[in-house]
Amino acid sequence: MSALEIGTLGLYFLTLVILAVLGTHRYLMIYLYYRDREKKAIPAPLPRNLPRVTVQLPIYNEMYVVERLLDSVAAIRYPKDLLEIQVLDDSTDETQSIARRAVEVYREQGLDVRYIHRTDRTGFKAGALAAGLAVAKGELVLIFDADFVAPPDVLEKTVGQFTDPKVGVVQTRWGHINRDYSLLTQVQSVMLDGHFILEHGGRNRSGRFFNFNGTAGLWRRAAIDDAGGWQHDTLTEDLDLSFRAQMRGWRFVYLEDVVCPAELPVEMNSFKSQQHRWAKGSVQTCLKLLPRVLASDLPLHVKVESAFHLTANFAYPLMVLLSLLMFPAMVIRYNMGLYEMLIVDVPLFMGATLSVCSFYLSSQKEIFGRDWKSRLKYLPAVLAVGIGISINNAKAVLEALFGIESGFRRTPKYKVEGAADEWRTKRYKGALDFGVMAWYALNNDIWGTLPFILIFQAGFLYAAGLSLFQNMVRLPAWTSAESTS
Repeated sequence: MSALEIGTLGLYFLTLVILAVLGTHRYLMIYLYYRDREKKAIPAPLPRNLPRVTVQLPIYNEMYVVERLLDSVAAIRYPKDLLEIQVLDDSTDETQSIARRAVEVYREQGLDVRYIHRTDRTGFKAGALAAGLAVAKGELVLIFDADFVAPPDVLEKTVGQFTDPKVGVVQTRWGHINRDYSLLTQVQSVMLDGHFILEHGGRNRSGRFFNFNGTAGLWRRAAIDDAGGWQHDTLTEDLDLSFRAQMRGWRFVYLEDVVCPAELPVEMNSFKSQQHRWAKGSVQTCLKLLPRVLASDLPLHVKVESAFHLTANFAYPLMVLLSLLMFPAMVIRYNMGLYEMLIVDVPLFMGATLSVCSFYLSSQKEIFGRDWKSRLKYLPAVLAVGIGISINNAKAVLEALFGIESGFRRTPKYKVEGAADEWRTKRYKGALDFGVMAWYALNNDIWGTLPFILIFQAGFLYAAGLSLFQNMVRLPAWTSAESTS
């Protein structure tokens, strides 16, 4: 073989090995989750002397959901004299008037509700949270994004953990108001369930770092201050602050059985925008904090897991690279026999792909119990969408690596809760940018003998097709009842 051919094959196998290692890490998450099942955190009794709590509600142009959010927060069961609510509104549209009216209604009912409006959006969400914190009265700070509905008992089930003076954060699990709305929302729910059940559960139970998710969690104010406060040099201010706080010795608690429902994006372009922000922000945080983590005196298992955690999104440019290398690698290896494929390619394929199946199915089994098999039908769509958004997320990773700045693009919310709800006639639609994904899928006829190739091709085509089709007609939902376990 020529030097070029050797280099091509070397890069191909190196890429596949790295993806296999990242995929195998999911098996570790499953293992840790079940190994340390007895260490699962549960709600603790409330202390005799209740702390003052500030509820922060950062919003930006949320005209459809701001009232739902404030109504749910106002219904939280906690002594009125110990509860402060801050509506942190950076809006530029009629959300301002809607929020102001809602605040006045609850002020007249005796609640301590304050409306704080910024005309300068410096720092975006992180800036709004910091501005609110500067005038907050609470010892604890509960945060809810606009797409959430606060359960009435959320403080009853979380405040008790703070009797331990080293607890800095209590994170609850995200639920899904509109899980059954469409195939897209079903796919997203499975993806998020994997993160919140196995990743959060496995990391927290085994003493590894996990992160506050930006919402549906309760902070000790002293932990925020001690870690350096909210900073806006990344797009994932929650991940950034989480690692800084845990490096300072604050303990994080994950309450898997306390569920806070939220609205999932109902259009592909909004979903892609959200994924882009999360991927870019996580890589920005990786560049900022991973060197500090590795240079610290933290235990080795914490350092290793933090490295996997913060570098996970590097898988996306590797997936794109692998898809580009597949065809030339096949041409170079045209005379490879079945035996060589079985001992080289198949194990790597299993590590990179089957781990994903096991990961998501395990999370569905934990949530749905005996009904978990009904979730099998969503797995092909989950795999396809995960691969299909690789170009979108690879772009986000490269932007972070090369320091390309971009604003904080919010995910539109439409108050879509059931099958009868509509979003197409409402504002805040995501940008129609699925053309690149469709072009790539339709113009790269990558095919071959390996299942990996078929999955990639199907993934790009599926994501492009779903994006295009959803702009014409809403996909039907396969409904199923979610267990409360």
